[in-house]
Amino acid sequence: MSISDQQPGIIFVTGGARSGKSRYAQDLALQLSANPVYVATARKWDSEFHNRIKRHQNDRDERWTSIEEEKQISQLDLGGKVSVIDCVTLWLTNFFIDNKYDIDACLEACKQEVLQLQQQPGTFIIISNEIGMGVHAETEIGRKFTDLQGWVNQFIAAQARKVVFMVSGIPMVIKG
Repeated sequence: MSISDQQPGIIFVTGGARSGKSRYAQDLALQLSANPVYVATARKWDSEFHNRIKRHQNDRDERWTSIEEEKQISQLDLGGKVSVIDCVTLWLTNFFIDNKYDIDACLEACKQEVLQLQQQPGTFIIISNEIGMGVHAETEIGRKFTDLQGWVNQFIAAQARKVVFMVSGIPMVIKG
């Protein structure tokens, strides 16, 4: 942990699936706060997804306050707190489906949420996936989502004071 980690603003943690993003973000949050907040953006789509959510919940102990919010993260009272927002990919999925795959509407809504969130004086450790680094999606909707994810990641990274890229459980600071 560096001195800059202790300042308010966005710390953006990105990387591939199972790269250690959540563990890194949670460990950092506990270094910065005795009682951090965990904001879960996932919808419970099916039983398999419910099990994933349970596994993540079991990773956190009584020091954590957990909040479930599918889209309107800027409306949460996170001022003065250290919060882990997990994750952008699931958050975007909610916008993407609710906006009937309209990339422009999703991109604008997500940008506004991030800008409004930044109006609060908190530390926001935002987790995302670099899905564009894998195989190209076979479907048009899949390609649209990959584009949306990339553009939102770029926007959040530009707003962040620190960006960490996770590879095989190893954090690589690429900004800040």
